[in-house]
Amino acid sequence: MSRASKLTLTVTGLGTAGIIYFVHWAQEQDRASMHKGVERDMEKQRIRRERQAEFELQRRLEEEYRKLQTVSSSIEEQSGGGTNHQGRGT
Repeated sequence: MSRASKLTLTVTGLGTAGIIYFVHWAQEQDRASMHKGVERDMEKQRIRRERQAEFELQRRLEEEYRKLQTVSSSIEEQSGGGTNHQGRGT
């Protein structure tokens, strides 16, 4: 075998090994980034569930408070829905 053919075979073999290594490395990076995406999604879902549970708790508390006390909107009070007791007695 000539020196040129040995050099060509060596360079080709090293190039092939480099390409194979790079492809495997890129696949591992893709898997890791996809796994991080799944972890982020799971964290978002956990936060969403916590917020929903807190919202439900607040809604139940509001219902309970409305049963115990009368609540009027501030618009009714401003438009004359309430009586003004100031100035009486003079």
